Amino acid sequence: MLYIGVDLGTSAVKLLLMNETGKIEKIVSREYPLYFPKPGWSEQNPEDWWKQSLEGIRELTAECDKSQVAGISFGGQMHGLVILDENDEVIRPAILWNDGRTQKETDYLNEVIGKERISACTANIAFAGFTAPKILWVKENEPENFKKIRKIMLPKDYLAYKLSGVHCCDTSDASGMLLFDVKNRCWSKEMLKICGITEEQMPKLFESYETVGTLKDELAEMLQIPNTCKIVAGAGDNAAAAVGTGTVGDGRCNISLGTSGTIFISSKEFGVDPNNALHAFAHADGNYHLMGCMLSAASCNKWWMDEIIGTKDYRKEQAAIDKLGENKVYFLPYLMGERSPHNNPNARGTFIGLTMDTTRADMTQAVLEGVAFAIRDSFEVAKSLGIKIERTKICGGGAKSPLWRKIIANVLNIKVDIIKAEEGPALGGAMLAAVANGEFASVEEAAEKIVEVVDTIEPEQELAAKYEEKYRKFAKIYPTVKDLFKEIV
Repeated sequence: MLYIGVDLGTSAVKLLLMNETGKIEKIVSREYPLYFPKPGWSEQNPEDWWKQSLEGIRELTAECDKSQVAGISFGGQMHGLVILDENDEVIRPAILWNDGRTQKETDYLNEVIGKERISACTANIAFAGFTAPKILWVKENEPENFKKIRKIMLPKDYLAYKLSGVHCCDTSDASGMLLFDVKNRCWSKEMLKICGITEEQMPKLFESYETVGTLKDELAEMLQIPNTCKIVAGAGDNAAAAVGTGTVGDGRCNISLGTSGTIFISSKEFGVDPNNALHAFAHADGNYHLMGCMLSAASCNKWWMDEIIGTKDYRKEQAAIDKLGENKVYFLPYLMGERSPHNNPNARGTFIGLTMDTTRADMTQAVLEGVAFAIRDSFEVAKSLGIKIERTKICGGGAKSPLWRKIIANVLNIKVDIIKAEEGPALGGAMLAAVANGEFASVEEAAEKIVEVVDTIEPEQELAAKYEEKYRKFAKIYPTVKDLFKEIV
């Protein structure tokens, strides 16, 4: 049998075709526009997602036995607000995860309603990117649109609705809306009331590996795919990517060094750190996860290489670094502010420790180490909750650097596993579709049989000890300078 994973990203939809053994048969990608109608705003037209996804499925299945396509599932950009009217028509463009218009609403939730009350309802506090502040913004600024709302959906769930006719949402993606009681895996009645909406306006909840419906007859005929093809709930992009890297079950970890950076820790037990420094979300395997998200990771290295020293030869610059653990230069990687664990939009990138003998290689090394130290900040929060992590998977563009992988292994003092196929949320989506069809008994079994580790970076005792000392110094820099940031922004 064949399974389709749909990764609905911010700039493109990536579709992957996988067989029942986990072999990837084909991958296609189709782009769509991103709109910035005002400074700080970020929107997309859900119909663009649908059109390109439909064409992408056609292209993906053009050369296969279409009768074998048994399931379609998803990974998708989180937090976006899609609102439908009584005719299931889109009311306004979707407001995306990286839209910054809701600071007033975020402050209202955190400061007037109060972080403790919000966290008690949802296990999280408000961030400008989350969905609930966007609903409050529409209520305040577009009251006519607010009155029309019949259904509130997330981006990937709009695709699932168009394919199946079912208004659905999975628990991992719902966790990022600030409308979901993560511990009890249900909509929070109190948060819905705070936002002025009802449970009837919310989609039906499913676990990520559950079937929400089957392919509509008219689409089955159009695509020449059986109408028995299951449409499976899927997951938010980070949770779907975690499935694709085998980060499921208890105490598993994945580090992503993409444009932004995440440390994703799976757990069978629900847990929230007292300061809400990490996001506490439901996981696609039916359990839970904690996630630290830093806004600038590999993008820090790209900025340093491309904009500051003016080179595209990243490998050559890193080859000059030969004294790990001995650098006296430190870098705070907060080029776009910071989310986890500081939640400070005013934080800024900072070099400290420069002297007349500081070299170009020292500063390049400081950038790589600064990102690793910032990931450890979130890692330390997880450890404070009693979570024991001995190894991690690693993915993303930055993870292609052997040097950066070595730094991560020794800064965190854990083993770093390199996986064979790194296809992120699209592979995770296809795996969830296979689980829903009974190819595997659980998400954990699918990960065990499909995800292959091809190399492991071991921490070195002497180097890890040097980085332990360096991290303790790094950890003192942000608290010392944070009050300056609001004066200089």
